[in-house]
Amino acid sequence: MKKVKIGIFSFTCDEGCSINFLEILNSKFEEWKKFLDFKHFRLIQSKSNLKSLDIAFIEGAISTKKEKEKAKKIRKIAKKVVAIGNCAIEGFISAQRNSFDEERRKEIKPILKKFGHMDRVLSVKDVIEVDDEVPGCPMVETKFIEIMEKYLKEFGVK
Repeated sequence: MKKVKIGIFSFTCDEGCSINFLEILNSKFEEWKKFLDFKHFRLIQSKSNLKSLDIAFIEGAISTKKEKEKAKKIRKIAKKVVAIGNCAIEGFISAQRNSFDEERRKEIKPILKKFGHMDRVLSVKDVIEVDDEVPGCPMVETKFIEIMEKYLKEFGVK
């Protein structure tokens, strides 16, 4: 049976959406397990040499050049990209520092440099094309389920 290859990726965030996804699986796992092939999901230790994905779910803001490049790589290998949670969609709460005054920016610049952070925090859609969004902090479960069901049908597995 064909399965949808998915990856769940976390950037700068608290991983609340990934945890929320695990909560969704409490009620949907038996139904979805025959349709989903986890190719990458750090919270369940599923990592592989990624060559292609049907759906990439991305949570978190983009705050480093390394994250920016990884997001671009994910976009190249994924047929669909879904930004999950407000961090991915808007860059917040991490992007609050984008509006700091000049004095505060000077104060944090050495810290940003030390940890390899860019001067500005970006949303995922500032970096790559996003096909769908699941808002919320953490993401809205009903919207995530709606989008997952849509793609299971679109990819012809359900």
